[in-house]
Amino acid sequence: MQGETNDEDAPRAAEAGDEDAGDPKTESTGDPLADARAETAKMKDAWLRTAADFDNFRKRSRKEMDDARRGGREDLLRAVLPVFDNLERAIQSAQRSSDVKAMADGLAMVQRQFVEALSREGIARVPTIGQPFDPSIHEAIQQVETSEHAPGTVLAEVQPGYTQGERLMRAAMVVVAKAKSGDVAPEPVS
Repeated sequence: MQGETNDEDAPRAAEAGDEDAGDPKTESTGDPLADARAETAKMKDAWLRTAADFDNFRKRSRKEMDDARRGGREDLLRAVLPVFDNLERAIQSAQRSSDVKAMADGLAMVQRQFVEALSREGIARVPTIGQPFDPSIHEAIQQVETSEHAPGTVLAEVQPGYTQGERLMRAAMVVVAKAKSGDVAPEPVS
């Protein structure tokens, strides 16, 4: 009879789950192949929507990261531009003045201002001279034999290094002490 439900259709309706209950698009047609095709089309549509959502999320995340980087650069530039302005003023003043001491004092003031600006941005100079050599923050470009300093001690800084927070921005190029070839390390006393 056409109006009555078949007992075999009841388990299929229960298997379809609560989300399909009452949805006319997902009701069973009685043809397993047609039902499978409908379910495949539904899953394909859901997959395409998910893929589009993920693509949109990826694009939005990339744009947000680019905006954050741009904002960070802008903040740093705002902090450094006044230093640059003062450096230009110092150069102009030096061209008009013959007082070397005043020029040196002005440049030292600009340098202090620059260090303070970097410090406000979390950028600090890597400690070097007198410190033990640390390959994670120092780059040894030369070793000097000496008996005045312990081997592995940083003797000179060729180029400063900088960190921003815990992150190394640039390693410091340093000269490191090593034991003289004639010096023999004292043997430990047992």
